Amino acid sequence: MQTLETIQAVRKQVNLWRQAGETIGLVPTMGALHAGHQSLIERAAEENDHVIVSIFVNPTQFAPNEDLTSYPRKLEEDQALCEKAGVEVIFHPEPQEMYPSGFDTFVEVHGTTEVLEGASRPTHFRGVTTIVLKLLQIAQPDRAYFGQKDAQQVAVIQQMVRDLNVPVEIIACPIIREVDGLAKSSRNVYLNPAERKAALVLSRALNLAQQRLNAGTREPKQLIQLIIEEISKESLAKIDYVEIVDQKTLQKVETINAAILVPIAVYIGNTRLIDNFYWEAK
Repeated sequence: MQTLETIQAVRKQVNLWRQAGETIGLVPTMGALHAGHQSLIERAAEENDHVIVSIFVNPTQFAPNEDLTSYPRKLEEDQALCEKAGVEVIFHPEPQEMYPSGFDTFVEVHGTTEVLEGASRPTHFRGVTTIVLKLLQIAQPDRAYFGQKDAQQVAVIQQMVRDLNVPVEIIACPIIREVDGLAKSSRNVYLNPAERKAALVLSRALNLAQQRLNAGTREPKQLIQLIIEEISKESLAKIDYVEIVDQKTLQKVETINAAILVPIAVYIGNTRLIDNFYWEAK
C-alpha cells in the first residue's frame, strides 16, 4: 500500500491501472476511519480491481465556527485499517495541494442543498461538491462509495454527477451502527460517557418512527412529533431539525405515498450528530 501526497503521483498510478484495463473504486473520507468506512472500503475492494481512499480534512466544507481544527486526525491508525481492508493507494494531500494559491472555482448544486444540512450549514455543500468533483477528476474511478448516514450528501453528489455527466457510478452503502444502535461517526469521539449514553436517543426515536410507519401511519406531522417528543425526553439533547422528505429531491412531503428519507440532526452537548433511515412501502 502506498500513501501518496500529490495529485501527480495519484494520476501516475491511475494511468498505469487504466492502461491495464483495470477498474478503480474510490472511497472519499476525512480520516478518523471507523467500521463504517471499513465497510465502504471492503465493498469497493470486492467490486473493483484497485481501491483508492482519500484522507483529507476538507477546509472548504467547514464554517468558521465549526470543528475544522479539532476534527480528529489519526493517519497511522487509518493507514493500518486501509491496508487490512485491501486499499492500494491512500491519497493524503495537504490543503495547498488541493487548493493552491489563486484557487477560485467552486461547484454549486441547487435544490437538494438548501434544505436539511444546507439550511443549518449554508456553505457546507459547496465545499463537499467541489472536493468530491476534484477527487473524481484525480482518481478517475469507475465507482465511488459513500455512506447512507450522510444521506443528503449522497443525493447531492448523485445530482452533481448526473447534471455534469461525470462517468462514475455513485454507490450508497448502509449505515453501520454500534451494538447499542448509535450510528458510527468520527465525531462520536467528542462524546463524554454521559453524552455517549444520551446519544442513543437518536436511533431510539428513529426506530419508533419506523415502527409507526410499518404499522400504517402515513402522516408526516404525526411521525415528526413522535420523534421530537422522544428526543425531548433526553436533557442533553437539543434538536437542530427533524424532517420527512422525498428520497430523491429531499423536499418535504405532505403525505407518505412514495420512498422517503427521515433525517434528523441533534446536538448532544456541543456535538452535532446526524442519523436517518430510508423507508418505502413494501
